[in-house]
Amino acid sequence: MKGDFTRPCGGWKLTLSNGKTVTLADAAVHPRLADGKVDKFSNAPLGISGDGGRVVYFRKSDRRLVWRNVAGGPARALPGKAAKVPKGLGMADVSIKLSRDGDRVAIDYADAGGSLPSLLVDLRGGGTAKLPGAEVVQGFSPDGSHVLTGGLTEDNTTELTVYDTEGNAGESRVVPQVVSNNVPIALADDQVTVGLVITSLTKGRSTLRQYDLSTDAVSPAFDLKVPINETPYRLDWDENGKMVVWGVRVNASGFADRATARRVDPSTGELTKVDSFPMKPDVWTWWLPGE
Repeated sequence: MKGDFTRPCGGWKLTLSNGKTVTLADAAVHPRLADGKVDKFSNAPLGISGDGGRVVYFRKSDRRLVWRNVAGGPARALPGKAAKVPKGLGMADVSIKLSRDGDRVAIDYADAGGSLPSLLVDLRGGGTAKLPGAEVVQGFSPDGSHVLTGGLTEDNTTELTVYDTEGNAGESRVVPQVVSNNVPIALADDQVTVGLVITSLTKGRSTLRQYDLSTDAVSPAFDLKVPINETPYRLDWDENGKMVVWGVRVNASGFADRATARRVDPSTGELTKVDSFPMKPDVWTWWLPGE
């Protein structure tokens, strides 16, 4: 805190499941703006793979996007233009998403008009594919072979599209409002099923549904029986075809203090806790695995 303002300070730190902490000493904390100035009251983007094994961030020394294995080893720049912020944009205009295993990275740019294509980068082979810039990447399928995007049509409706990692479009459909107006959402490995959480603004009650892009069918809703002070925050599919809901608990002061992952049986809505850990309430911002 400085005066009446709070701002990010210190370095990025990764808290591991074994209790250890990894500090990303070379990672930019404050983003560079399009004019080259540093915004000291905001944070630079960062992404973590779903398995927690890989991280992508802007390196302070050369302002390039780099990836690093959490277990150790050097930071490596993303290939080609994917490592650089496009001219006219700042670091804060870049959004990063990783596949579960961290082998693929999706990069979105918040440019006016959406003329800059989004990039899909294969960190194993170094290849890069392009997606329409007017669409926003929602996330990867569990196996990392496909991504789900969303975009507005000329009629101001929402269209979801599935792409493979070469940038080829698969299933695509203008979706009903029950799908477009709710988050989080997640694409299954079958490339057509989208899971989504619906939270009532008046009752605070959360339910789980599935949407089929190939048939436009919406499944019945199942109640998500999470604690009253916990909010569904992220949604994933696991390798066994079950969804995992990450919930975040908020304390009396309004700060997040615990994250809990629960596996959901999509046919019954039954919840099974698979992970839970405390969160420091005094941090500027935080990411869960897969963000």
